[in-house]
Amino acid sequence: MRAYFEKQGKKLGLTGAALLAFVNQCLAAVPAEVTTAMGDMKTDGIAVATAFLVATIAIIAFKFMKKGT
Repeated sequence: MRAYFEKQGKKLGLTGAALLAFVNQCLAAVPAEVTTAMGDMKTDGIAVATAFLVATIAIIAFKFMKKGT
């Protein structure tokens, strides 16, 4: 069974390396404006995820405080 999983892991590793090479090749032809827009979307996405995380933690903290009183 171990040999099977090792074999599958090697296949996945090779597939991942091939996909990475393909993506890098595709990104080489992308205009600078698109790269800038993608960076801006990443920054905005991180900001939204951070706000969601803070709100979730605040809700959980309020519930714990409510149970404690």
